[in-house]
Parts: sequence; structure tokens; C-alpha cells
Amino acid sequence: MDALSSPLLRAHAASPAECPITDAEVATLVALARARGARTLAIGSGRPPLALAAARTVAGAWESAGGDIALKLTWPETAASWLRQATRFAAAPADLWIMLGPPLGWAQMTRRLLWSTTWSPARTLLAGAVSDDRTLDLVRRHNLPGIAGTTRDGTPWHLDAQDHIVPHAKEHTQPHMTNRAR
Repeated sequence: MDALSSPLLRAHAASPAECPITDAEVATLVALARARGARTLAIGSGRPPLALAAARTVAGAWESAGGDIALKLTWPETAASWLRQATRFAAAPADLWIMLGPPLGWAQMTRRLLWSTTWSPARTLLAGAVSDDRTLDLVRRHNLPGIAGTTRDGTPWHLDAQDHIVPHAKEHTQPHMTNRAR
């Protein structure tokens, strides 16, 4: 990882308007976590109402599918360091981490995770709110080897060895879920 003097971004683009998580995103996150053999998740998000609702929705879907939640954690969009949140998130006894938006808070939290913890991007899935080129570039893609996620329409993706976002076919990741919690 590049040497960082702080997880705080000095300059950043304005975040796009926040949108609710889609059913397709939730289904893809659950399917990707299952495909990776996860049983227990740690879920992290920013604190705006739609981000909190997204975290509850993902947790509910995961639990409905028979999984466990080790930790649900929130972080602020701006902070002195994000060290407390990053330490708790990285230490969670989870098989996989799921991270939600908004983009600016996610990027700064991720920079702190990379700088100060044993967190692994390869054990992390991202929701659509933080799965675009501009957001990943806030952290610099080469710092995120193995990270994967879903777009808002439910298309799964991963970063390849050249730091390109590679989409996958959706039909291989959609689980059969009933009674998904809202």
C-alpha cells in the first residue's frame, strides 16, 4: 500500500445521491458470501439512514438464509482517525466482511483498515454504493487485491490482477430466498 499520512482524504469528489439498497444487490451479496463458504459476517456501513437500512436489510437476508452476524458496525463520514471503528471491524470473528456506503466514509474507513489493521480486502464484499470506479479510486485499487462486490443491478464483480473491475454473469450468483427480512 502507498504510504499514507492519514486516512482522511484531502480532496474528493462529491458523493452521488444516496439510494436504497436493491433486492438484486442483497441477493447477490448473500450468494457471493455463500459461494465463499461464509457462515458468519461482519457488516459495516456509514451512518446515514439509507446506509443503516441497507445494513439491516443485508443482515436480515443473511440470517434468513441461515447465516450469523458477528458484528454490525457503523462509521462516520468524517472523523479524527476511524481507528476505533477499524480496529473493531477487523477484529470481528467473521468469515467475511460486507461493506456498504456512502462512498466518502467507506473510502476513509477503508484507508484506516489498510493502514492500521490486519483487514483483508480479499475477504470483503462491497455493495453497489461503493462498487464504482470513482469510489474504488479514492482508496487506489492496487490497495484492494481480491476485493469483490455487486453493482446496484446485482451484477457481481471482482478486481483482477491489473486492478480492473471484472463483472460476472448474474445467473450464477442469485440465491433462491424466501421471506427476506426488510
